[in-house]
Amino acid sequence: MTHRFSKSRTNGNSIKIFCLNIRFPKKALSQTYLMHALHFIHNLSLSYLEKMWTFLRPDATAVLRDKKARTSLSRYFNVMQDDKPAKFTIAKRLSAHHNPQDPPTKLWQLHDQLTQEFCSLEKEIDTRRKTLQDLPTPEQSYLDLKSAIVNRMLGNCHLCTHQCHVNRHTNELGYCRCGTRIIVSTIFQHMGEEPELVPSGTIFTLGCTLQCLHCQNWTISQWYEDGEIYTPTRLAKAVEQLRKRGSRNANLVGGEPTPWLQQWLETFKHINTNIPIVWNSNSYYSRQTAKLLAGFVDLYLLDFKYGNNQCAERISDAPKYWEASTRNHLHAKKYGELIIRVLVLPEHLDCCTKPILNWIAENLGKGTRVNVMFQYHPEWKAKELPELRRRLTKKEREDAIRLAKEAGLTNFIT
Repeated sequence: MTHRFSKSRTNGNSIKIFCLNIRFPKKALSQTYLMHALHFIHNLSLSYLEKMWTFLRPDATAVLRDKKARTSLSRYFNVMQDDKPAKFTIAKRLSAHHNPQDPPTKLWQLHDQLTQEFCSLEKEIDTRRKTLQDLPTPEQSYLDLKSAIVNRMLGNCHLCTHQCHVNRHTNELGYCRCGTRIIVSTIFQHMGEEPELVPSGTIFTLGCTLQCLHCQNWTISQWYEDGEIYTPTRLAKAVEQLRKRGSRNANLVGGEPTPWLQQWLETFKHINTNIPIVWNSNSYYSRQTAKLLAGFVDLYLLDFKYGNNQCAERISDAPKYWEASTRNHLHAKKYGELIIRVLVLPEHLDCCTKPILNWIAENLGKGTRVNVMFQYHPEWKAKELPELRRRLTKKEREDAIRLAKEAGLTNFIT
């Protein structure tokens, strides 16, 4: 998960936000003052922000010459630089004649067939044998089909591993408490993401499929904020504006984007600019959701939180997390490109960090892009668990790096 203030730094009586050297009083640590700080930054001139990020994050420029990053994220870089079309733009050109009221089994059968056709078409476009301009715009597209399937799923919601089976169309609320209208917390260019993402066009939506006791975005994920309802057309304009301002991607984050998949599919029907989609997720989505993300998401930015189900249930109320996470990482590797975030938790190196890093190396490849993260600090209800009441020690940070090297990972950052 992207922390809305993940690059904040406190120092004495001030706070720095988003890597910008802008200082606010120490009382800005309260949520109200942080929001004022956020709005202040939003109101800075666009030209200032567009020029300053190259100075604030020189690694975001250097990564363009990083061979390991470019090898593992080759297509993402090409879409980011407008050398190739984003997957959703191809999905909009793939014909998918269907009746939204057909039985779900029939819709899924068509979807599975078209997923294979999509992969072939994408390869033809990437190798310059075809162009988007060669393809007519169909009356019904592969993207429309995905949206129709998710719309049916909302009547018996099973987008995530909790499998609540509530009818969201009749205002029943499940674990995530999300309805049918997407609710947005904030939209802005994030300067604190991985270098290849910066500046990242982040859209923070409310609600989450987990309840991590140490959640850094707990006011968003657990509905302590009101947020603002967006229509798909309005949200599409916001995404296009982010791209116009120089964002390298559309970073769908929360909370968790999974409950809002149908609304995101509808939104990208209205987007007419080329922008890579980053699916910034906790990896706890269902098999059906994973299938629908194929041919839509360009870059999977996935958390790999726990190395076993016991820790996942104890800290995040996430039964069967290991099975869901490993399955979804393999699917992401097959149908897109992947950055994996491993947040190191105090006293969880042997039970979580080590098995996660070893599994990545053995199943996804030693050149997989991995961010071993040391940003943990106690938030929300973290103090309910003794080991989560403190930050990492220097030794724990050093041990995590050692574990990544011992696993054979060659493309990890910290």
